[in-house]
Amino acid sequence: MKRPILIILVGAVIGACAGWPYWNYMSCASGSCAITSSPLNSTLYGTLMGGLLFNSVAPKAKGPTTNDGPTTNNN
Repeated sequence: MKRPILIILVGAVIGACAGWPYWNYMSCASGSCAITSSPLNSTLYGTLMGGLLFNSVAPKAKGPTTNDGPTTNNN
């Protein structure tokens, strides 16, 4: 598995592990809050946010580069 994907997956797992306690300690009493109304919503939101956060710090994959010099149009 490529390293950037692994970093994003680790972030998603950490986010999911943070989402459930967020629901447990910060949940709405009325149930009208979109994120904290159920443990599934809170865990999925934490997964998404963790993945996005770790994606922002993951190293970018290096692709093949070509440097043929300046291009000319012979038309």
